[in-house]
Parts: sequence; C-alpha cells; structure tokens
Amino acid sequence: MKPQRTQGTQRGRVGEGETRRVRWPKPTWQTRNGRVRLYLGDCLNLLPRLPRECIDAVVTDPPYGMKADTDSRRFSGGKLADRQRGRNWPRIINDDVPFDPAPWLRFSRVVIWGANHFASNLPVGTTLVWLKKDDRHFGTFLSDAEVAWMKTGHGVYVHRQNFWPPSRLAEWGGSVAAHPTQKPIGLMAWCMDRAKVLPGQLVLDPYMGSGTAGVAAIRTGRRYVGCEIDPTYFATAVARIKAELAAQRKAVRQGAA
Repeated sequence: MKPQRTQGTQRGRVGEGETRRVRWPKPTWQTRNGRVRLYLGDCLNLLPRLPRECIDAVVTDPPYGMKADTDSRRFSGGKLADRQRGRNWPRIINDDVPFDPAPWLRFSRVVIWGANHFASNLPVGTTLVWLKKDDRHFGTFLSDAEVAWMKTGHGVYVHRQNFWPPSRLAEWGGSVAAHPTQKPIGLMAWCMDRAKVLPGQLVLDPYMGSGTAGVAAIRTGRRYVGCEIDPTYFATAVARIKAELAAQRKAVRQGAA
C-alpha cells in the first residue's frame, strides 16, 4: 500500500480560538486535507510523537488481555456445512497480555471498551453499556452486553443495537465480518456523542482494528487519527474509510445536481 505524500507540519487546534502550526508524524495513509490520518504500527511507540494538544478525545476498543479464541467455526454446532460459514481469525495481537489503560487516561475525554477486564486499573468514571441482543435472546449465546469506561462522571448509560452477522457484513460489505470483535458504527458514534466530541473535533483511536470508529467519525463530521498494529486489519480500515469518504463525495454530488 503506497502512503500518500504528506506535509511535515499542518495547522492544528491548541485551544479555543487559537491555532499554531504543529508537527504530526508522517502517516501511513491520510486524506489530502489531513482530516483523517492512519498509522500502521504500535500505538505506544506512536503516542510520544503525537501533538497531544490537538487531540480532543480518545475513543477506542483495545485488546482486552483475555486471550480470546478467534475461531468462529466453533459456533457451528458441529455441522460441517455450518463450519464453512465461520472463520478461523488470526489471534488478536497483544490480547495475550493484560491491557494497561494508563497511557490513555491522561487525555481529557476518554472512552475505552472492555473495561470489565481491567476495571482495577481504572478510576471512578461513567459506565457505557452496549446491549447486543433483544430480550428473547438474553442468556443464550456469549455475552448479552459489553461495557466501556468513560472518563469523568459516575452514571450508567445504555446503547441498544443488535449486531448479528448479517448486520456486520452489511456494515463492511464483505463476505465475512471485518474483524472478530467488530463494533457497530452507530455504537462508536454514540460514544463520541456521550464524550461530547463536537463536529470538527479530533478523535484518536489507538487500537483501530477494522476502522469502525473512523467510519463513525467521518459520518458525524469529526476528524480522526487511527493506529493499528496488524497490517491485515490496517488494510481493511483503509478500505472502509476510503469507501465512506467516496460515499460522502457521491452524496454531495447528487445533492448538488
């Protein structure tokens, strides 16, 4: 994948009504206007080089440190024909070590999914809950919900959105899901709303995966910086984000016609 040429500096926000030229690390891929920057690599190596004053919020879904079994063929009920519908995904990089949220807690607005797996390392904050099933399916298959931690506050807020495999395929457009732990676009947009990220503000997603948060940010008029360590998922994220940008340009052209 050939990176797009980028400038070494670009005007960035440093405060209300104040701007200065800031230096961004060269992205692996970016839009021409710099509203989306994507990095292939380890986010912990990237973090010290980011202009933190330009980042309005961190919204991310990291590896939880749970050594997740990513072979979805095991959900087939043992039928050979059904097993062919599943996929033996590659293991999620760094999911075999405990996740440390500390580097991201320094930002003013933060949403991190999987909080129940590392709750002892989080301060008191707001709990966000994603209900993944309708009532009749509670208790029938894997978890009924997933939990995120949001910096500040102490309330509990719920987003309900079923996300069975047909929905995952529809959001990606492929013959299989984009990622074994793929989240809905609507869920990630809701997280940005809950964190009070305004249109035009910048979201950092250090564990980008297949780029769902990037699609959500573009769709809601926010800027986005994503980082992903796995080259395969990085390529998927680039493809999804390019498709979303193309769809927006097409909608603008049709609206002007």
